[in-house]
Parts: sequence; structure tokens; C-alpha cells
Amino acid sequence: MNQPLRGIRVLDFSTLLPGPLASLILAEAGAEVIKVERPGRGDEMRSYVPRFGEDSVNFALLNRCKRSIAIDLKQPGAIDRLRPLLASADVVIEQFRPGVMDRLGLGHAALAQINPRIIYCAITGYGQHGPRVDVAAHDINFIAEAGMLGLSVGADGAPIPPPALIADIAGGTYPAVLNILLALRERDRTGAGCKLDIAMADNVFTFLYWALGNAHAAGQWPRPGGELVTGGSPRYNVYRTRDDRFIAAAPLEDKFWATFCTTIGLPADLRDDSRDPAATRTAVAALIALDTAAGWRARFAGLDVCCSVVATLAEALAEPHFAARGLFSHRLHGDGGTIPALPMPLAPQFRAAATEAGFPALGEANDLLGPARSTS
Repeated sequence: MNQPLRGIRVLDFSTLLPGPLASLILAEAGAEVIKVERPGRGDEMRSYVPRFGEDSVNFALLNRCKRSIAIDLKQPGAIDRLRPLLASADVVIEQFRPGVMDRLGLGHAALAQINPRIIYCAITGYGQHGPRVDVAAHDINFIAEAGMLGLSVGADGAPIPPPALIADIAGGTYPAVLNILLALRERDRTGAGCKLDIAMADNVFTFLYWALGNAHAAGQWPRPGGELVTGGSPRYNVYRTRDDRFIAAAPLEDKFWATFCTTIGLPADLRDDSRDPAATRTAVAALIALDTAAGWRARFAGLDVCCSVVATLAEALAEPHFAARGLFSHRLHGDGGTIPALPMPLAPQFRAAATEAGFPALGEANDLLGPARSTS
């Protein structure tokens, strides 16, 4: 196994989800990741439930393969103690509001004086400049303000909170990793580090490419529940079965749609869904409701119809396909036992050959710090 980030040192000042997941991906690809945590309590995620030994399982999953130092960044001499690590670090990740690291003496300008090659990645909700930089918010706020949440509505027309933290991961973690890797490549060429401004709210807009195109090119602003991928088409929808399960149907292309219509027995006069999409959708729903989820699974088996039974998470984990892919072959161990590690969006050849790894106890790597300032 050739881990491409072996030899890269990352100091991670972030907590909770976006930054720690970003540094987890880097760690799984071979980087040495050192978490910088508060003495006593550490990353707030350690206190969450359910527990996995002394810490939360959330913390354990997100901090596999890392080390931890515990230091009060507000205490005199903190920067001196961190200096050996700062001087040797390739990447710094932080997730404070803009200006906090500067006030601590750990902003990009200060760190660049210590280490001009350092890549400084700041992950925030709204970025390093603009009217909203100091506004407190969470994932649902970012997708609400980017216009995404309003496109996902229930039967009563109210927006439905998604079951995934879209802005945190897709708007924060993944862009952070992408830009860190680009910055490392650029540093190979120039020898210089840089500061990366990762704004989670900004990056949500990329996922609305279709809506932005419709709006800018055709003046057609998307309607909640009324567009191709928001429930407005019978070709991309969720239908209830006779046993109160659901079928996720996405026979978008005509060849898939034709097979789907034949399989469910849709009348010929309703197959042209451009004439009256609502009528076709109602007819499809009535037909799907005539059989069970297992019945439809059997009927669709072997056909190109782009239809799936909506699985529970337990069913998804038991799916033979994911087992064959080795998705959960890596393991996380700790005082709480051993459980599957979090799957990573990494090609298998870039992860460590050893599949089992633990997560750090608070401050277990404090020997990496410089000596504390004498108080005598």
C-alpha cells in the first residue's frame, strides 16, 4: 500500500464534524494528524452519546488513526510550546469564527512567520469575509439560506430536514480535503504555503447546479416539489407499496421509462408523462400500491428500470454488495470494543494495509509539545 500522504503532518484545531472528518480522510491516506484539544474536556464531541468506552462513538469514528495533545491556547507560553509542531507542520485545520485564531496568535499571518510552507485551512459557515461572518449557525441554516432546504418539502408543503449533514460534509469536509490536496500540489511547485477559506454555505450552491441553470438561462426558478428531482415528475419519485414500504423510482431515460411502464402495467394513454405529469404520477402510485415491496423487488429484478426498495439502515448494512466491496472491512477499536470504522471516500490502494486502528485518548501525545514555561 502506498499511502500518498505519508510524511505529511497535520495540526487539527477543529472540533465536532467538518474539520475532524477532513483530517480523518487525510489520516486514512497516511498523514500524521495531531488533534489540538482543550485540557480536561477536549473536543466537545467526546461528551456525546452513545458512548464507546470513555468517549462517544461519534468522536471515536471521526478521530481514528489520530493523536491528541491537550493545551490551553489562552495560557502564556502556549505558542512557544506549540512552536516545534507548528514549525514542522504541513497543514493546519481550524474551525473557529474568523478572527479567533488571530487573537490567539495562531492566525495564518503569524504561522506563516514560523513556517512559510504551512497550508492553513479555515472552515467556517460563511467564510472569512462578508456580512454574515460572525453569525452563529448549523448545517440546516446553511442549506436553508442557500435555497436548498426549501426545495425538499413534505405533503403539507413544509421543508423536511434531510437525514444527512449536507453543508457540514459536502460543503465543508470535502472541499477542505480537495483544496488541501491542491495546495500541497501547488506547494510542490512553488515551495510556498497559503490560506484556504472554506465556506460551507457557499459550497452548497454547487449541488443546485440544475436549479441555477434553469433560473439563469431560462428564468425558471425551481418550485418545491415541482421539479424533476424534487417530486414533480413521475419518473423520479417515491411510491408507497401495499405493505407500507416504499419504492424509489428513477426511470428517467425513455428506455428505462418504457420498461418501467410495461412492468407495472401503466395504461398506454398515461405513458406520455409530458401531457399531464400529475395524472401519470397518481396512476403509477396506485399501481405500485397493489403489491408489496418484496413483490416489486422480484418483478424489477434483472430489469433496467432504476428502481429500488427503500432500505432501512440495518438492511443496507446487510446488503451483500457492500460486503463484497469491503466497505466495512476496516475496524475501529477502543475500550468500548471493536466496531466497523467509518467508510472513507478513498480508493482502497491509498489506505493503510493494517485494517484495525484506534483513536486517541485526550493528551496522549503531549510529549510532542515543547517544555512548559517556568512559573518560578
